[in-house]
Amino acid sequence: MEVSTASCSALSRSSISECLRSSFLGGALTNLSATRASLSFSRQTRTSFCRAAISEKISSEIVTKPVFQHCFSKKEDGFLYCEDVKVQDIMQSVQEKRPFYLYSKSQLTRNVNAYIDALEGLSSIIGYAVKANNNLKILQHFQELGCGAVLVSGNELRLVMHAGFDPSRCIFNGNGKLLEELVLAAEHGVLVNIDSEFDLYHIIEAGRMVGKQVNVLLRVNPDVDPQVHPYVATGNKNSKFGIRNEKLQWFLDEIKRHPEQLRLVGAHCHLGSTITKVDIFKDAAVLMIHYMDMIKSQGFDIKYLNIGGGLGIDYFHTGAVIPSPMDLINTVRELVSSRGLTLIIEPGRSLVANSATLVNWVTGVKSNGNKNFIVVNGSMSELIRPSLYGAYQHIELVAPPPPEAEVCTYDVVGPVCESADFLGKERELPTPQEGAGLVVHDAGAYCMSMSSTYNLKMRPPEYWVEADGSLKQIRKAETFEDHLRFFEGL
Repeated sequence: MEVSTASCSALSRSSISECLRSSFLGGALTNLSATRASLSFSRQTRTSFCRAAISEKISSEIVTKPVFQHCFSKKEDGFLYCEDVKVQDIMQSVQEKRPFYLYSKSQLTRNVNAYIDALEGLSSIIGYAVKANNNLKILQHFQELGCGAVLVSGNELRLVMHAGFDPSRCIFNGNGKLLEELVLAAEHGVLVNIDSEFDLYHIIEAGRMVGKQVNVLLRVNPDVDPQVHPYVATGNKNSKFGIRNEKLQWFLDEIKRHPEQLRLVGAHCHLGSTITKVDIFKDAAVLMIHYMDMIKSQGFDIKYLNIGGGLGIDYFHTGAVIPSPMDLINTVRELVSSRGLTLIIEPGRSLVANSATLVNWVTGVKSNGNKNFIVVNGSMSELIRPSLYGAYQHIELVAPPPPEAEVCTYDVVGPVCESADFLGKERELPTPQEGAGLVVHDAGAYCMSMSSTYNLKMRPPEYWVEADGSLKQIRKAETFEDHLRFFEGL
């Protein structure tokens, strides 16, 4: 191995009290009126401990928070398990030694049931955001559990129809829906969100073309800032999504002029993603109820309040207290029930993210300058969130390291020809042997669905562990022959 012995030794001599710190934002509502909400946020800090131990176990004197537990967990033997199945055994059983996604089907079920339990007593639709993960087998499972679907393209609509979803429980979002996509939605009776002036006219034209009245919701931009990464904030005034509330009356007047093509059935807002402060959902719902009361006063019979989705998860595995679906729903329950509305919720990440890992094999370890690298066969082609958003996803080895393995600070990188190709930076890990297994946790959302064939790294296979502990492949690996088929006959 090429890893620097000096750098490892220096780390093992360092004080265990020196640690890496990262900050995240938490929020508190400071003011709310019927037409404007502003948020102020206080900073909290999260501490990640650097370890000079030879194993991955942390001293009980250091741990100040409960150990994070879900379907993937380390057991007393030091191995990583998916439910009760050893991940290393799964790695040995798969045919190809290439990166793959591994899910717990039971965790997917538990995640949906958490929303079902939270929504008890309310008329509701759990609209799974297909963009988070479009695996057909996962979609079929969610459909069987009673979910609807949230769509942002015509192909996603085609896919959920193939999976057996009820189109009347599907919602078509997006700021640039194409006419041919809207025609497909109108034909199948999908709920469609109006996002702009041109979007409204395209929906009207789609209704004319199919000779049907389209059930529409107005997507209002509530100007509520969720204080998340700007790439996943969707509800502030500078977002490309939704209509400005001061133009609401213009849209209502236009809808009145086209009764044969449009039927206004509700209102919609979406604040963003990775949200960990549920009070902002109530802030937005208060505003939306105000708008809906105004809309009803003009003779519209509207029944749907769509508050979007966006609950975050504990990507850091620190035992942080993350709001549950029950916490979210309880913030809006009284508002919804007082008006007799049907609540639409659009979870994506919180249904699938913690159900999966990206499983990799270690290719080798090297050192350049002051940097140590673990090179794995996975990359930004399979999982781009860290490169795209600077996102943190927890990384660990699947088996106990050898007793002599030193803990070093590593960047975990792939083989793609980009300096941006990393799965994690500055991670404290035991020095792995070549061929060791390494996983990137919480990879069920916005990972496989955003994968690519950059550097001709073909998209990986997917598996899940069934409730009975058996392993089932739920997506085949793409192959080089698949790539060549795009050019046949040209």
